[in-house]
Amino acid sequence: MMLQISEMDDRVTLNSQLSNEVGPVVLINTFRVATEDADQLLDAWAADAAYLKTKPGFISTQLHRGIAGSGVFLNYAIWESVEAFRNAFGDPHFQAKFAQYPDSTVASPHLFQKVAVSGICVDR
Repeated sequence: MMLQISEMDDRVTLNSQLSNEVGPVVLINTFRVATEDADQLLDAWAADAAYLKTKPGFISTQLHRGIAGSGVFLNYAIWESVEAFRNAFGDPHFQAKFAQYPDSTVASPHLFQKVAVSGICVDR
């Protein structure tokens, strides 16, 4: 067994998002893990992040952990385009790294773009 994937949106899967050619995009990925496996998740995520950081189109990433002993982590990564993310994410070497995650890990990755809301936030 290895990393399990649970779609964030049942109607629009990550795989279907990969056919869009837009950018920049933000990957939001939540990880749920047994609290006793948190250190193993951190090690696996750090190795993934170091690898993805070397890929064309990678801009930045940040990992957060739920407070009060939570086993929920949230990662966001900014990519220049869906194409850049798709190329990095689809790399067989990267896919093989999923085996490093603890068996209790459930990931929910999804791609987003900024939204402009007048007077509150901008889209660029």
